[in-house]
Amino acid sequence: MMFVRDRIKFPTLNFEQDLWKAGFLFVAGIDEAGRGAWAGPVYAAAVILPTDPSLLQTLEGVRDSKLMTPLARETWAPRIQAIALAWEVDFASAEEIDTLGILPATKLAATRSLEALSAIPNYLLTDFLIFPNCELPQTALIKGDRLSLSIAAASVLAKTTRDAHMRELEYRYPGYGFARHKGYGTHFHQEALRRNGLCEIHRKSFSISY
Repeated sequence: MMFVRDRIKFPTLNFEQDLWKAGFLFVAGIDEAGRGAWAGPVYAAAVILPTDPSLLQTLEGVRDSKLMTPLARETWAPRIQAIALAWEVDFASAEEIDTLGILPATKLAATRSLEALSAIPNYLLTDFLIFPNCELPQTALIKGDRLSLSIAAASVLAKTTRDAHMRELEYRYPGYGFARHKGYGTHFHQEALRRNGLCEIHRKSFSISY
């Protein structure tokens, strides 16, 4: 069976295969979730896939997590975890975001994920995140989660892990609808803020409209 993959919607292993041929056998794809939210942590995942071109078929439903339904993300996340040579997800808190800024906090979450990996990567593929203080060779791809399967896999793990955390925060901070909007600036979230004001996990450094 031939799989036709639209490079806009479906990631490939083109970047990974070039790196594997060059001797980089532990390529870590990195992506984040929650960078633009008003509340909650920013999460980042790192995923090292096996050097196996058939992963295009094995993980044929994995793509940029924003293009997947919640059910599809939840279905594919454990499959990614089972197939990956190594994977890790970590976060930076709302307090760290307010202290450091969202971009440095996102890089902090990604660095924590990389440092916790059970296998040491020797190359990084990122969704346009640049790590100038990291000695590992790296490529930052614009819309990398739509181009690289490793980055797309990381986007799914980051998104599903953060979504699960935001559902838990619904019980700690009732009345805001965190399980519904995951901390993003929806109309429902705005109305909740008008009623309740900011809570502990809101990003005070953001321009939150309510």
